[in-house]
Amino acid sequence: MKRMFFSITTLLLLGVTVICAQDAKLQTGDPLKRGLKESDFPRTKQLASGVYSYEALRGGDPGSFMTTVSLFVVTTDGVLVADGQGNVQQTKEMVDAIAKITNQPIKYVVICSDHGDHTAGNSAFPKSAVFISSPASKKTMEDAAAQAAQRGGGRGNAAPPAPLPTETVPAKRVLKMGGTEIQILNLGRAHTGGDLEVYVPKGKVLFMSEAYLHRIFPAMRSAFPTEWLATIKKAQALKASWYVPGHGFVDDAKTLKDELETYRQALAKVIDESKRLRQAGVPCPVPPPAPAAQRGQNAPAPPKCEAAQKADWGAFKDWTLRGGQEEVAIRKVFDELDGKLPK
Repeated sequence: MKRMFFSITTLLLLGVTVICAQDAKLQTGDPLKRGLKESDFPRTKQLASGVYSYEALRGGDPGSFMTTVSLFVVTTDGVLVADGQGNVQQTKEMVDAIAKITNQPIKYVVICSDHGDHTAGNSAFPKSAVFISSPASKKTMEDAAAQAAQRGGGRGNAAPPAPLPTETVPAKRVLKMGGTEIQILNLGRAHTGGDLEVYVPKGKVLFMSEAYLHRIFPAMRSAFPTEWLATIKKAQALKASWYVPGHGFVDDAKTLKDELETYRQALAKVIDESKRLRQAGVPCPVPPPAPAAQRGQNAPAPPKCEAAQKADWGAFKDWTLRGGQEEVAIRKVFDELDGKLPK
């Protein structure tokens, strides 16, 4: 009888293990691989009292999609939003979603990432909202707005220009909204070089924006690779309960914390592998701009990035958008090694 009891108990335990494995979320940044549809988005998730994530779908590489994540905090003295969406329509949808939860006005919009997929729809926010960024992002957005004005941007059916930030956070700013404390943190240069994070101590929720890309291959178009690693370590030192990414899925708190460490390892792997390739003399040239007469079908093929072809990304080779991001990441690490990044 004892042997039979042990056998049945063992099978039951194995059954529970199988069920748990089946219920576990496939860790990927691609909604299609998770079995999700466009109609499943946008979606809102409450993380703590008054603190919500908002995931909307955006296009990635051909045949692949990923989410853009925003955060909003509802208080008795208004709403703070961290990061908008990539166009006016999607940002208006988020504003409408917030209005279904509270009638409190949106008072602050924190620009944690100055990239267009987080700011291009900011004109959908109330005109009375105060826009806050880092000093670096403020300059980036002002320069982009000036260039657009020179090109005649904003004419015709073009979307209205995104509001420019009027306040900046060089290091840290604490807001008291009703009984809620919200910290706006500048933990260092990461994905954009002007990155900010938003921390809600009451729920221990840290929104990391594009300093954390959940299962998205490290994107480094405007990044500072080794400084990005340091930024993640500072975030981990806060010992938050929730680490919310700027792209990828908002899973449960434990998964997101574990996945942040996985992302740190992925970033370190990209840096180390790029260094190895550079030391081995494997090139990754920047494609020169094609003359106007050669653009189009007759344009010559750009030089191949041999380093990308020979790179060994290990466990991170199948991460979402790897094909479109790896060459950029390699070149950015090369630039950092050559001292070409802005101080």
